[in-house]
Amino acid sequence: MDHDVMRQALSLGRASWRRVRFELARRLRPAVEGRFQPYNHTLPDRYPWLFDFAAAALRDAASPRLLSFGCSHGEEAFSLRRRLPSAVIKGVDIDPANIAACLARSHRSNEARMGFEVGSSARNEPSDHYDAVFCLAVLCHGDLTVSRAQRSEPLMRFQDFERSVVDLARCLKPGGLLFLHTTNFRFCDIIAAEGFDVVLEARPSQMAPDVLFDREGRLMPGERYLPVGFRKRKPPA
Repeated sequence: MDHDVMRQALSLGRASWRRVRFELARRLRPAVEGRFQPYNHTLPDRYPWLFDFAAAALRDAASPRLLSFGCSHGEEAFSLRRRLPSAVIKGVDIDPANIAACLARSHRSNEARMGFEVGSSARNEPSDHYDAVFCLAVLCHGDLTVSRAQRSEPLMRFQDFERSVVDLARCLKPGGLLFLHTTNFRFCDIIAAEGFDVVLEARPSQMAPDVLFDREGRLMPGERYLPVGFRKRKPPA
């Protein structure tokens, strides 16, 4: 434990503990490649409006392939299963305990068209493979908001965000859908965004209060980025 930070916490009192916790995280954060969101919190059918849009957009696909990146305990994957019963769904999460919970649930449900695996990125996923990729409340760090951080580093780096999203985009078929919701950076700031069209925007009430940072990791005060659904452009015929 960093004793200087702890002494600071005791002298400042409870009102400043959030800032001190951020400083502790900054100094003590383990270097785990691919880790963004440190919390496992999720809810059943957490984004029904987004899932409904995806189901409608994919209704003509006979057996769409879906990737749930950062699937946590599997609530997202099973919410998608209820809407798209013929889909082939894969969930990936960095936490082995989360994947164990997903596998146990899919076994109880006798789900033959769902699979889950431990992973910190999509680098091993095939290119041009998925009809839709979901990355919801994954590429963010809650402590940046509660601590009122002015810079994202070292908890979040734009380069890590960009690398992760580019890999997810690579996995999509031309015409496929990418869903990014609750991130600490904007999709429009990465070069790969030039190959996508916005197809879904959230209402302000559907957005989490997480703060946004620019490419240099600087806070963008008051910025709200509503696009959450993007379609990968097909190459010219």
